[in-house]
Amino acid sequence: MALRGTNQESGRPYNRRIVLESIRLHGPTTRGEIAERVHLTVQTVSTIVRELEDQGLILSVREEPRGRGIPPSMLTVNPEGGHAVGIHLTPLGIEVALVNLRGDVVESRHRYTSNPMPDQAFALIREMVEELKSSPRCGRLLGAGLALPGPFDIESMSFVGPTTMTGWKNVDISARLADATGLPAFMENDMAAAALGEQLYGLGQQLSDYYYLFFSVGLGGTMMTDGVVMSGAWGNAGEIGHIPAVPDGEFCPCGNRGCLERYLSLDAFRRRGLSEANWVREITPIFCNAIRTIENLFDPETVVLGGLAPQSLIEQLATLADGLSNSVSARANRTHPRVVVASDCQHSALRGAAALAVFGVLSPRFGQMFETSEKGTVE
Repeated sequence: MALRGTNQESGRPYNRRIVLESIRLHGPTTRGEIAERVHLTVQTVSTIVRELEDQGLILSVREEPRGRGIPPSMLTVNPEGGHAVGIHLTPLGIEVALVNLRGDVVESRHRYTSNPMPDQAFALIREMVEELKSSPRCGRLLGAGLALPGPFDIESMSFVGPTTMTGWKNVDISARLADATGLPAFMENDMAAAALGEQLYGLGQQLSDYYYLFFSVGLGGTMMTDGVVMSGAWGNAGEIGHIPAVPDGEFCPCGNRGCLERYLSLDAFRRRGLSEANWVREITPIFCNAIRTIENLFDPETVVLGGLAPQSLIEQLATLADGLSNSVSARANRTHPRVVVASDCQHSALRGAAALAVFGVLSPRFGQMFETSEKGTVE
């Protein structure tokens, strides 16, 4: 991912995020190295570094002199300089985690509950967040980020059917989240949050352009281009689960027939009642067609497969790539397989949701696509 700041004064909050991210990725590092890497002046970087140091978000360490002159101070992220709460809400339950600035899940809570309604869900979130706040491992909290199934704001598709949060129509989710946590609140669909988590803390450190296929109760995905989520005009890009896959196939709650997630999702797997191996064998043609479609549409370096499905199931699906036929991705000079397993299937959405809060608070420009509360910021 190429990090590039802007020397316009209006871009200063954004530059704070870029500088912090450069330190996280490349630290220990110097002010001069950061300036060269993100295309900002050393003076601008020094000003931002001073602010981040004052906030306790980064650490500056100077090595002992080994000769003439004073060595430059080396900058690293202070992992305990702040925490964010990442929340993943699904039809299967709620997971809440305390995540530090390095992306480590410090502590987490999980409540299994089938398709929780808003009042129940936010009561559980409040309870779990209070538990995390009282933990001795909890430091300064920057904000809370929520990942939940999409698509958003589509009358016939949002909050309709077993793969979405039914019963959540017309709920002011962001305001309810801010009230339940007492923190600045951000939200995103879970497939984009998982892709962001992978970008910041996983394979995204090696890749610039890849597709994250999010295998959950439903099926979704998102294209990462130079480290940025391709969100679409209304934030719903990547709803591959509603691409027609089987002519005149199963009826889908969205109103169409033969949608991909009716055959390829946790919901589809459970409805069939087969063993993992038998189900994977059954859906092999559909899965391979989906991968080739993604490849021909987006030309990614690879397709990263993650989500809520058991690790064993994700890994079995990934092996199907060995039998993929031709697409624009069938090239001899590949450096990565056509399909790879995500680095952290279990926590990607949680870590991505927490990152929404961290960078949304530190850099409003980064978080402008997300709903946010007005309850305080870190300045």
